[in-house]
Amino acid sequence: MSEKLSKTRLKEIENAAKNRREIIAARLSRREMLKMGLLTSAGMLVPVRGLSARWADPLKTTPLDNPISPPTTPFLEELPTHMNGGMVIKSPEAVPLNPAPTVAPNTAAGEGRTRNHQALTLYPPVDFYRVSQQQGTYVAHPQLPPQTIWGFDGRFPGPTYVARYGRPVLIRNINNLPINNGGFGVPSVTTHLHNGHTPSESDGYPCDFFERGQWYDQHYPNILAGARSTHQPNGDLNEALSTLWYHDHRVDFTAQNVYKGLAGFYLLFNHLDTGDETTGFRLPKFPEFDIPLMIADKVYDPQTGQAFFDLANFDGILGDKTLVNGKIQPFFSVHPRRYRFRILNTGPSRFVDLYLTNPNNLNTAIPMWQISSDGNLLPKPVQITHTVLSVAERADIIIDFSQFAPGTVVYLENRMEQTDGRGPTGDTFPAGAGTYLLKFIVDKPPVADGSANPATITSFYGLPSTTAQPRVTRTFKLERKNGMWAINGQFATCLAPPRFKIQRNSVERWILQNNSGGWEHPMHIHFEEFQILKRNGVAIPNGSVEKGRKDVVRVGRNQVVELFFRFRDFDGLYAMHCHNSIHEDHAMMVLFEIAAQGDLKTEP
Repeated sequence: MSEKLSKTRLKEIENAAKNRREIIAARLSRREMLKMGLLTSAGMLVPVRGLSARWADPLKTTPLDNPISPPTTPFLEELPTHMNGGMVIKSPEAVPLNPAPTVAPNTAAGEGRTRNHQALTLYPPVDFYRVSQQQGTYVAHPQLPPQTIWGFDGRFPGPTYVARYGRPVLIRNINNLPINNGGFGVPSVTTHLHNGHTPSESDGYPCDFFERGQWYDQHYPNILAGARSTHQPNGDLNEALSTLWYHDHRVDFTAQNVYKGLAGFYLLFNHLDTGDETTGFRLPKFPEFDIPLMIADKVYDPQTGQAFFDLANFDGILGDKTLVNGKIQPFFSVHPRRYRFRILNTGPSRFVDLYLTNPNNLNTAIPMWQISSDGNLLPKPVQITHTVLSVAERADIIIDFSQFAPGTVVYLENRMEQTDGRGPTGDTFPAGAGTYLLKFIVDKPPVADGSANPATITSFYGLPSTTAQPRVTRTFKLERKNGMWAINGQFATCLAPPRFKIQRNSVERWILQNNSGGWEHPMHIHFEEFQILKRNGVAIPNGSVEKGRKDVVRVGRNQVVELFFRFRDFDGLYAMHCHNSIHEDHAMMVLFEIAAQGDLKTEP
């Protein structure tokens, strides 16, 4: 490619990006863009000069999807944590909420809820919170301008909720977002507690969005699954959760609103996973040595330095800057002892394969212990050298920094190759050739370590049996249709009734079949965790990190996975969707209902 042609293309990219920003500012959904003729049948922007960057390079030999971010020097800033004030723990309200929470929606006072609380009187809240979705600013990197974001309480990441089983909470969400979206996003929201065993009306159902100036009370009972059905009165301890997160889930605009900053952690403790390393499972103490890590990748506009969201990219959006807890490639000084890291991949479309890398000894594999898969502790710790996370998957990792000499530097490195939003290529970079996400420096003095050596932990919780006969087996075909994504040939819409009905207190077997060609899909099911029975007909082996309960399953190219579910405790509307949130918004989601009587649809 000649230098002259290269400059021409770069100019075309800039002009196309400018015009696409105008489309984004108009807050057009993909459905609206299709109706207006701005998209081809394949789901791409029409290939004309001044609109699509791809017209000049139909073979995609150069990455023209997004502008290239301004350069940033890595490892200039400290990792934000709860200990240094970069992340905050949300405090309950000191005085009663006014107006007081009610079972029925308080529409007269401005509440946007439309359905009654199922369990407000059964599990009365002990702690009450008030949080505002509002515009704010923060610095992602000192070489970029302050970022204008939408965040919970104006923060990114949002405040962390620290909750305990048996202690119900109520959170009043207040929509104070501005009408001007600043380029992308819509000021209409619904907050999903991802992986929460939550009544439908508090789940953050995608169609339960509420508008600027309204508020919405969400009730989280913090009960173990089965507490109202198979394991009365307290639920099944084997279903205990630990690392959850919350994020906006507004139908058609989830990707934009989360990319803009509407996400945070929700941590659940109990009498075994206590947060105190001298009790229970004796996991590293929270918050000193128990550190949530929210991974996201973004691209920054070279003209404005602000985060850029490109509606023209429909494979899925990849950024060229990786953030951990809101900072681009931060550093973290540690003591020579064990730490627990709760790693969350928020995407929106990038998968990661995480290793510890010593740049002075690239040939040495550094061991870690994985103790959870998504929100659930594994049956017992599994020693690993790396962990793969698709979008919205989580993994709690124990790293023992006492294995390193004082002053050692190691990096959390993503070695997964991914060139577009369809999914990973299948190749892994060699050590040191991937992307360094976080720099660990073992330079703090020795301190006492009261946590248990993972090698000595023989078990956490047991796994529920999967031998029960399913009431029905349902098949879901993940497909590409008219430039969008479909499940069993249909798109999600809030205007139609739920596609199928599950009978409460029943067992179901689901088969997810990826027929979409070159795309991979991290599928998330609301409300109940599942156990993966088989992948491509092969049973999940004992000792695998996929052997535990999960709420997201990666369905690779042409793969078929079989899942086992129990549905208990609450009724109402829930969703299953791809958590590559670009796919979710356009419109790879199926809406279902749990009720006293269910149907037997095998391909809903």
